[in-house]
Amino acid sequence: MAVQITHNQATKAKTPERIYDTTRGLHLWVKSPTCKYWIFRLSANGRRTDLSLGSFPRVGVAEARKQAAELAQKAVQGEPLTRGNKGREEAPAAPVIRFKELAEQIVLSKSPEWRSEKHAQQWTSSLERYCYPVIGEMALDEITTDHVLEILNPIWLAKTETATRVRSRLERVLAAATIKGLRSGVNPAMWRGHLECLLAQPKKFQKVEHHPALAYAALPAFIVDLQGRTGVAALALEFLILTAARTSEVLQAKRCEFAGDVWTVPAERMKACKEHRVPLPPRAKLLIERAMAMDPQSEFVFSRNGAALSSMALLVLLRRMGKGHITSHGFRSTFRDWCSEETDHSSEVAEMCLAHVVANKVEAAYRRGDLLAKRKKLLEDWANFCLATPKVDAGSSTQSLNAGDSHDEEKG
Repeated sequence: MAVQITHNQATKAKTPERIYDTTRGLHLWVKSPTCKYWIFRLSANGRRTDLSLGSFPRVGVAEARKQAAELAQKAVQGEPLTRGNKGREEAPAAPVIRFKELAEQIVLSKSPEWRSEKHAQQWTSSLERYCYPVIGEMALDEITTDHVLEILNPIWLAKTETATRVRSRLERVLAAATIKGLRSGVNPAMWRGHLECLLAQPKKFQKVEHHPALAYAALPAFIVDLQGRTGVAALALEFLILTAARTSEVLQAKRCEFAGDVWTVPAERMKACKEHRVPLPPRAKLLIERAMAMDPQSEFVFSRNGAALSSMALLVLLRRMGKGHITSHGFRSTFRDWCSEETDHSSEVAEMCLAHVVANKVEAAYRRGDLLAKRKKLLEDWANFCLATPKVDAGSSTQSLNAGDSHDEEKG
């Protein structure tokens, strides 16, 4: 954003940045507290020209504005631009920072705050696949809305959630470029008041896809089949069902997280970034003991040769059981539907078992406890249902997961 630079402001500027003046094309390039240059910048026909007008304070604010105005007038009249007085010291050529270079810096600097390495990998892979082929080697101040649309248009309707994430990442990189003085003006990847005028609103057309889930009436028979299987994947899947936990929470579970009949999942592994305690039914505790005995030297509970199981291990198991049409995540829906239709347990307790975020901000602000005792009773009832003798006519139809557990090409 351009401001009317004052002598006092120019004097106090110390950190490396570019301060843009309201005079057309003029800015103060601050390299250090004692090294500051007036730059006149002109962009025409896709090319950018930077001319040094001298250092500050040798060239004052008024003189810099005067020279910039003269150069701007020459540009309008089509006259060749010159640097003016001979002997004036020149600013060193400004290195051109490319989009890819800054994006890689952003991923490196921001990754410590992200919950997992997977988040950083998703940032990098999405930028490499969609952004770098179009703007990777472009100077940051050359990127326009047309370039952003060239990236987003091919995937906006076909891969909507991925596209919205790419747009957000573009916006953050370009915002950082503005803060660092590498570009100015409107952020071409900004949604509100900008791209929303050019692209369809995702909520208006995006179809929510739900994880297929087993009907709860068919679950006892499924558990009987599952318990007839050998291997750590079968133990992991049964434990996942009994605790109503997310797949990643179970597969990354470590021995140190278990104490007595409570499993404490650390905040960095939770979707809501908040520590979550899970009360364990007796059968779940037995599954933990059996799994740890299968790979006693591993820090992970469900592991092979010291490494945590991958989600593919559960998918392969489901396919072998003839249930390739459902997902491990879908058992959370099975649990939630059973709670609603077959029990008197409150919705609040069920939602806390699923570690869902409270949508009502006021309610969330006043909630202090985690209802552990009530959740223990609910999970015990759930385990009793899962382990009950199956009915002969239990169906095997599928049902959909509650809205909010949707998935797309990339799920953060």
